[in-house]
Amino acid sequence: MWVLRRTAGVVLGLCLLVGGCTDRAPEPPLDTAPFQEAADRRAAALRAGALAGVPLGSWSYRITEARRDGGDRVTARAALGYRIAGYDGGAVTGERALVLTRQGGRWHVTSDRPAPGDSPQLWEQGAVDVVRGKHSLVLGVGQDAARLRSVAAAADRAVPAVSDAWPAGLWTRRVVVLVPGSLTAMGALLGEPAAGYRGIAAVTTGRVGGGPDGPADRVIVNPEAYAELGAYGQRFVLAHETTHVATRAHTSKDTPLWLSEGFADWVAHRGTSRDPAGVAPELRDAVRAGDVPAALPTDGDFSFASDADALARAYAGGWLACDLIAGRWGEAKLRDFYRAAGARGAERALGEVLATTPEDFTAQWRDHLRERLG
Repeated sequence: MWVLRRTAGVVLGLCLLVGGCTDRAPEPPLDTAPFQEAADRRAAALRAGALAGVPLGSWSYRITEARRDGGDRVTARAALGYRIAGYDGGAVTGERALVLTRQGGRWHVTSDRPAPGDSPQLWEQGAVDVVRGKHSLVLGVGQDAARLRSVAAAADRAVPAVSDAWPAGLWTRRVVVLVPGSLTAMGALLGEPAAGYRGIAAVTTGRVGGGPDGPADRVIVNPEAYAELGAYGQRFVLAHETTHVATRAHTSKDTPLWLSEGFADWVAHRGTSRDPAGVAPELRDAVRAGDVPAALPTDGDFSFASDADALARAYAGGWLACDLIAGRWGEAKLRDFYRAAGARGAERALGEVLATTPEDFTAQWRDHLRERLG
């Protein structure tokens, strides 16, 4: 500390002797045009090589920052955006950290990694295999073709079922499913610890409320948990996740999870003969023991870190809330309620669409639990 103080005094004295010091002029900003050209070549090479089998409508990098690390080396940050033709209304987006080096007077991308805080893309985990279904596109890494075809078949059954409950005019009726090679690889794609998804067969990524041109959704399958399910369970999981894809544009931060998750379960169960008491044993046992929930599940109840039985009760509670609305007010009202809740919040939507109050609806829901599970 003392050395720094003394050095500062010497510098100040020199400034006074020479009649003053001026700040060092900032370096002029780098011309990013040569780096953008290199990034464009990188995009073209990926489309012709590692991603040749993927029906891409676009794949591009946009250089947003660049810093010279040395005479022939530059570190850059780039925005990645890509669309799959026929499936994506909006682009999938990401941030990339690029290293460019100059060779023979020309810049080349020599390293392409996720930017800090961002997640890798599927193609970084290995060669991408592609299976095209009637309504689905399945992209896998490290999976055999039979498994990918099976996932595509389940997705193809899910899409019409979802469209029957959530009309075609409200979504594209297409779904893209990613099947990484392992649970660990799934966690990497999500940028989260894999352990949190150990018992989760699939999740949907995307930005709620993005509208038709918002970033595209992806269903990401946990190959380990998904493989443990029977045929019905696999169809149920993909119908549930496809419902999230379908409703994403009408889902917002104001949509409670009991509604978004409950509606997805309601769609997945719709048209089946499954008995609620058999489907929801955890909530059934609580109701039969006289422990009827006092309130609808909170968003916190849906945490993957929750006790497994508590999480199951939350999902079942949301499903039966949607079942109540569909049975008492009608399926059209349930869809109207969902959209209104995303736009204005569930409390206002209860009054505007269902002409009820949160208190009255909760009381009806508790009675419904007793009727269906008691």
